[in-house]
Amino acid sequence: MAGQKVLNRWLVVIGGILIQLCLGAIYAWSAFTKKLTEAPFSFTKLQTQLVFCVGLATFAVVMALIAGKWQKKAGPRIVAMTGGIVLGIGYLIAGFSGSSFAGILIGVGILGGAGIGLAYVCPIAALVKWFPDKKGMITGLAVAGFGFGALIWIKLTSGFQFGPVDLTPGWAGLYGAGWDVSAVFKLYGVLFAVLVGIGSLVTINPPDGWLPAGWTPPTTGAASAGGINYTVGKMVRTYQYWVLFLTFTVGALAGLMVIGIIKLFGIDALTANGIELTKANVITGTAMGLFYALFNGLGRIIWGIVSEKTGRKNAIVLMSAIQGVMMIVFYFIGGKEIGLYIGAAVIGFNFGGNFALFPTATADFFGNKNVGVNYPWVFMAYGVGGIVGPFLGGAMGDAKTWAFAFIPAGIACLIAAGLAMTLKPIKN
Repeated sequence: MAGQKVLNRWLVVIGGILIQLCLGAIYAWSAFTKKLTEAPFSFTKLQTQLVFCVGLATFAVVMALIAGKWQKKAGPRIVAMTGGIVLGIGYLIAGFSGSSFAGILIGVGILGGAGIGLAYVCPIAALVKWFPDKKGMITGLAVAGFGFGALIWIKLTSGFQFGPVDLTPGWAGLYGAGWDVSAVFKLYGVLFAVLVGIGSLVTINPPDGWLPAGWTPPTTGAASAGGINYTVGKMVRTYQYWVLFLTFTVGALAGLMVIGIIKLFGIDALTANGIELTKANVITGTAMGLFYALFNGLGRIIWGIVSEKTGRKNAIVLMSAIQGVMMIVFYFIGGKEIGLYIGAAVIGFNFGGNFALFPTATADFFGNKNVGVNYPWVFMAYGVGGIVGPFLGGAMGDAKTWAFAFIPAGIACLIAAGLAMTLKPIKN
C-alpha cells in the first residue's frame, strides 16, 4: 500500500499543530493567576493552583479512560472535534460564572481539562502511524504546538515586554485593552471550539497497511522500534512501564509547578530584592509568556530530534538530570531578572521534552499500533504530577517557603534520571 494515493501526511501535521496550539491554553494559566488573587475574585494562591490541578488531572484521566479507546474505535477526527467543543463550552461557563470559584473550577478545571484530554492524544496517535520513519521528530513537532500555544495565549491575554517599559493598551494584550478575566474566558471558549474543529478535519489515520514511500520497517531490534504490540493490560505489568510512569510523573511535577507559580514566585522573589511591583509584573509575564512558552515548544522539537540520535533512554536521562539541577538553582537565581529568564527557559525546554520523548518511548517499548491506547496510561503520570506539583507550589507560596517547593522537586528529578538509566528494551 506504500504507493497508493492517500492524504498528504503533512496536512495531518498541520491539523495536529493547530489542535495543540489551542490545547496549550492550559499552560497560559499563569496569565490569570495574579488577576484571580485580586478583587472581585480574591482567590488564594492555593485556590488558583487548585483550578490548574483539577484541569491537569481531568486532562490525564479523560485521556486514559475515554479518549484512547474511543479514538481507536471511532477514529481521531470525531474525538478531537468533540474535545474542542467541550473545551470551548468549559471556558464559556467560566466566563459567565463571574467571580465564582466553583464556576471557574468546573468550567476551566473539569470541562476544560476534559476537552483537552479528549483531543490531545488524537493527533499523536495518528501521526505515529503516518510517520513511523520519523516518530521522534514528528511527535515533537506536533506537540510543540501545545508549548507554543501558551506563548500565543499569554501574549494575547496580557502581553509581555523586556524590562520596565510603560505598556500601551495595544501592546499590553486584552487586559491592557480593557478586557476583564471573564471576557477573556468567553473569547477563548469560542476560539478553541472553532480552531480545534478546523484542525480535526484532517486528523485521520492512514489506510491499514500504509507505509511511507521507500520506507521498510526494521526487521531487527523490533522491541526497540515499535515492532511489538502490547495491550494496556500487558504493558502495565512490565518494569519498563513503571519506570516511564515514575520518571514522567516527576518531570511533569517540576514543569507544571513552575507553570502554575512562576508569576507568583517571581513577583515575591523580585520584590524581595528591591524590584518595584510594576516592573516585577512585566518581568514575570515575560519569563512565562516568552521564555518558558517559547523554549517549551522548542524543547519538544529538539529533544525529539536528539532522541533519534542518542536513543530515547539516554535523552530521558539527560533531560531529567538537567531539569533536576535547574529546579534547585532556580530558587536561588529567580530573584534577578536574568536569572528568572534563564530558569524559565531551561525548565520550559526540558519540560517540553517530556511530550516528545514519552509518547515515542511508549511506541518504542510497547508498539506503534496501540500507542493511541497505551500512551494515555503512561500519560496518567502527568495527571499525578499535575496534582502534586501545583498543589505543592501553591501551598509553599502561601506559606512563603518557596525553597520547600523547588529543592525537593529538583532532587526528585535527579532521582528519576538515575531510575531511567535502568531502562532496557523488552525481549520478545
